[in-house]
Amino acid sequence: MIATHSRVVLQRTMKRWASWAAIAALSLLTACASAPSRSPSSSDPQSSLIPAATLQSWNDGPSRRAIIEFVRAVTQPGSPDFVAVDERIAVFDNDGTLWSEQPLYFQVLFALDQVRAMAPAHPEWKTKPPFQAVLRNDQKALAKLTIRDLMQIIAATQTGMDSEQYTRQVKDWMATARHPRFQVPYRSMTFTPMRELLDYLRAHDFKTYIVSGGDVAFMRAWAQQAYGIPPEQVIGSSFVVTYETRDGKPRLMRQPKLEFNDDGPGKPVAIQHFIGRRPIFAFGNSDGDLQMLQWTAAGEGRRFAGLVHHTDATREWAYDRQSKIGRLDKALDEARRQGWTIVDMEKEWSRVYGF
Repeated sequence: MIATHSRVVLQRTMKRWASWAAIAALSLLTACASAPSRSPSSSDPQSSLIPAATLQSWNDGPSRRAIIEFVRAVTQPGSPDFVAVDERIAVFDNDGTLWSEQPLYFQVLFALDQVRAMAPAHPEWKTKPPFQAVLRNDQKALAKLTIRDLMQIIAATQTGMDSEQYTRQVKDWMATARHPRFQVPYRSMTFTPMRELLDYLRAHDFKTYIVSGGDVAFMRAWAQQAYGIPPEQVIGSSFVVTYETRDGKPRLMRQPKLEFNDDGPGKPVAIQHFIGRRPIFAFGNSDGDLQMLQWTAAGEGRRFAGLVHHTDATREWAYDRQSKIGRLDKALDEARRQGWTIVDMEKEWSRVYGF
């Protein structure tokens, strides 16, 4: 059972439980196949123009122009805002920033599916709340589940096993589960414009990181295939993991106790702890990302802070200040005061997903 303190901390973390999407991003070489051969290195004054072609899912609006101008300014030699390659750190929230997060954080949906999959080994769940509501698919009861209920479900289905077993379960779920609205694999629900942005930054020698409130082990199971971000560049919340020897083999066991909450003020702390450099570029979508954006923007020299604003109820969802999932309220006000980039999804993205 997760300790009371952990449950309170996790209540602020619920912005981040999520799942994956494996859509092949357009490569720089493919996008530029018709252009003269040129290496897009930071020493080339034209390099900031070549990879911009990969931002094809971005309409020619204020956000796209702000991104291109920022990258040009910090990567072009001779620019007063030039930033050395080692300092080109870009950080991204995951849920709601790199992929969708509705109707629930995808890691919560994974936990609910795990209850159903594990039920034969737990006959007591048939009559035990909150598992009973999941197994009966009782929509009214499910709608009333509290944070404590969800944490009990997550603890029962995602801890008490070794790390390798957990990774296999996540990968299996990603390969078979379907989103309830779009009926596509969760791996199909990454945002095409954001994957293009990741590629664009890396073409200019940025190092890209995920900094999310979601379980770091959950994200590491699929982030490299989905975004091109390796496990060591994924930062997230974490459960306590202990080293044990079972059946003569060393194992890393996931314990039902929260070790670190990577949300809100925890994000800049984690960035300092795991990266050791202040980012010059940061993207989020909710109040849980506010401190990460503030920390990034407060550094010396030119900085970029951006928000994905969910305004497209037809192709995705429209929500902000009143949403229980991915609430964008204080961060939206701060972004407007500070002049940060706010991406209007409906107006500025020509496509959302790859399907």
